[in-house]
Amino acid sequence: MERGPAATLSGMTRADNDNPVVLSKIYTKTGDDGTTALGDMSRTRKTDPRLAAYADVEEANAAIGVALATGGLSEDVTAVLSRVQNELFDVGADLCTPVVEDVGRGGAAHRDYVPPLRVEESYVAWLEEQCDLFNAELKPLRSFILPGGAPATAYLHVARTVVRRAERSTWAALEAHNDVNPRTATYLNRLSDLMFILCRVASAGDEILWRPGATR
Repeated sequence: MERGPAATLSGMTRADNDNPVVLSKIYTKTGDDGTTALGDMSRTRKTDPRLAAYADVEEANAAIGVALATGGLSEDVTAVLSRVQNELFDVGADLCTPVVEDVGRGGAAHRDYVPPLRVEESYVAWLEEQCDLFNAELKPLRSFILPGGAPATAYLHVARTVVRRAERSTWAALEAHNDVNPRTATYLNRLSDLMFILCRVASAGDEILWRPGATR
């Protein structure tokens, strides 16, 4: 059983909305044949590009969690990253649920119908707002930045690179399947931009700049 969002999306009813996730059993043995359930409970191989995409999203989330755990980030940055962590679970839930016509449970008119969780344009718009807000306080860059600095900043750089990988994996899933929401890739693209900006904010101007050919 995958521990990501695919394991939690089936069986939701309108009454479950406040607390939709119940993990009563951690191992199921259903994945011992190399397959796993997607969010619509269809099964696919564990080598499916969709799995790589939402696994990388989960790794990005974990990397952000490590950065937050250092305690070295400002309250405004912490607040933004905490929201991002929740939204990354939304992204993973979207990636693991094929985009098909919503006809389950008797259709959208059924009283217990819950539409699949999808990343919408508002997710992307909020990231762009945060990029503009934080970037407005930064000085122009004169070179690329070497990852490092204080622990929180260094961990944010790691998280930034994992988000980039998650975006690439999501594009691979989009190329392999016609039932993947393209806004998931857009979200991750904007998030990688925001992560770079937050790395600069966290460094508070104490950035190590790349000097091309400096060691020759």
